[in-house]
Order: sequence, then structure tokens, then C-alpha cells
Amino acid sequence: MCTSLHILYLGQSGGTSLDRANALRRLGHKINLIDPHAFLPHIGIAGRIVAKLIYEFGGDVFESYILNKIHKILKGKKFDIIWINSGELFGPATIRSLKAFAPCILNYNNDDPFGIYGTTRFSLYRRAIPEYDMLVVMRASNVNEAIELNARKTYRALFAADEVNHKPLVLTNQDRIKWSNSVIFVGTWMPERGHFMRRLVELGIPLKIYGARWQKAPEWASLKAVWGGPELIGSDYVKAIQCAKVCLGMLSKGNRDLHTTRSAEIPYIGSVLCAERTIEHELLYVENQEAVFWDSPEECADKCAWLLNDPDLRKRIAKAGRQRCIKNGMLNEVVAKKILNVVISRLSK
Repeated sequence: MCTSLHILYLGQSGGTSLDRANALRRLGHKINLIDPHAFLPHIGIAGRIVAKLIYEFGGDVFESYILNKIHKILKGKKFDIIWINSGELFGPATIRSLKAFAPCILNYNNDDPFGIYGTTRFSLYRRAIPEYDMLVVMRASNVNEAIELNARKTYRALFAADEVNHKPLVLTNQDRIKWSNSVIFVGTWMPERGHFMRRLVELGIPLKIYGARWQKAPEWASLKAVWGGPELIGSDYVKAIQCAKVCLGMLSKGNRDLHTTRSAEIPYIGSVLCAERTIEHELLYVENQEAVFWDSPEECADKCAWLLNDPDLRKRIAKAGRQRCIKNGMLNEVVAKKILNVVISRLSK
């Protein structure tokens, strides 16, 4: 692979999208980042309306406007590769037009654009699939689904933690006091999660939940007392996981998850991953040695109690889990390097 590539990165300038762009920079590549969502209202009521329109009807109504904005910025510029993160705002016409700026366009999508949550939101993306030089997807099922829609090349990647944003922090006494918890879950409410969390509370698990939309849960009356606040970002997210004795790894049924970013972030930060038992989790970690798995809230409660009663066991599992996460290559720089190696080797054939 070239020692340094000039990459146009089209993705959101925050969250895991920005983590991936920064990982590419750390690998020595020159990155020009343009956030397509920045051209649209993205805060306040207007931002919520735009987000809902995209989720409910797709990005068609905004596509030409965003494309015109991008073309004005890119006039006269050339790149080695265009890396599009997500892609829900780009249809086939946009991808074809962007080929004037680079010989290769790849898409990285960590959502499930073929699942029930992606039906309308990713309608533009699905129509654009044949135009991409390579698609990077996160689920085994997505590979065949992309091929059925005439994808040229596909690559299945693992979810990843970030080497910088998810490294363990030096904690102060104040940090430990503020973020010390027994069992935590950090994530958004989804319909299947409310009953599970309420059951843990009923079984006596000292639980703390951080995340958005939990007030919408039918079980909110039972969960209000264990809700610690909205979504955690940045160092607060790392500190909460690092200070917890046990961290729950929940899956999104709508996204057909078999592992998630939490499957990498929790062990890499240095805590114990206590997650739903799946084929992929069992391949990634040795059960009860590198992570802990369960099939029901009752089994989860038993595993949490087992871990809470044995500090030495927790330390061994956390240490082994972090080592395995690194060995698995579930880190942004590692994944990004593999993707670039694959796309360049395939295009050179």
C-alpha cells in the first residue's frame, strides 16, 4: 500500500465516524473531512425534523442540495480514495459524479442498511450500491444482501474500539467517586431492552443505566431510579465503563447484531464485558475467561452476582479480555489499514 494516501472522507464530524477519520490520519494519510449533515439543520427542533424526515422517508429530498455544496468545495481537487461513512444521503447519481474526484470510492456502513431500521433511511444507499468500488459491512448477512444488489466488491469488518478515545484513563479520586458503579449499561432504549433491565432490577442487581430515550420505555416507572442520565460521550463514557465492576453488552435486534462496538470498547477500556451469548461473541472471546455471556436476564443476573462477589476474577477477565480485543484487531487503526490494503489490492487486479 502507498505510504500516504490523499483521502476525501465524507462522514459525520463526530462519534465513531470522526474516530475512523482520525484513525486514518494517525496511519499517515492526508484526510479532507466533509460532513454532509453539516449542510442541513442539525440542532434544535429543525435538526430533529430533518433527522426524522431522513429516517422515515430517506435522504432523496436533500441529495441534490448536498451534492451541489460538496461540488463547490471540491472544485479542481483530486484524491486517491473517497471514503464515505454511512451513505444514507448519497444515491447513484451522487456516487457517479464523485468519481470525477477520485478513482476509487468505498463505503463503510456500521449500521444495518438492509434490516428493519434501515428500510427507508438507507433507500438511497441501497440504490447506490452498484456504483461503489467496495462496500465495507459489519454483519455476515450484509455481504450476501449487498451482492444481491449488485455490489462490485464487499468486505466484512469487525466493530472496533478507538486506540485514542477508548484507551484507559488515569482516574482521580473524584472520578472514582462520581463514576463508581457495580453493573452498568450505556446505550439507548430499545423496545426489547426495557423488560430485560426491569427484570435485572427485580432480581436485585445494583444496576445503573445511562442513555437516551429511556423515558419512553413502558417500564420507566421501574427504571427511573436506576437511570443515571443521558448519553455519555468522550471521557465521561470511558470513565463510566472504566469505573464499573461489570458492563452489559446489549444487542440491537432490529440491527441483527451478533456483536457491537461495545464488544470491543468495554474490554479495551479495561472493564468486564457481560454480553448476550452469540456465535460471534463466542468466537471473539473465551467465555468466563475473557468475557461473560448469558441467554436470559436470569442468567445475566447470576453472572453479575458471580462477578461482583469475586474482585480477583473480575480483574483476570478484564485483563484477558483487553488482550484478546487487541489480538482480534478490533481497533480503528487496524481495521482501517486492512480495509485500505484490501481495496487497493482488489482494484489493482
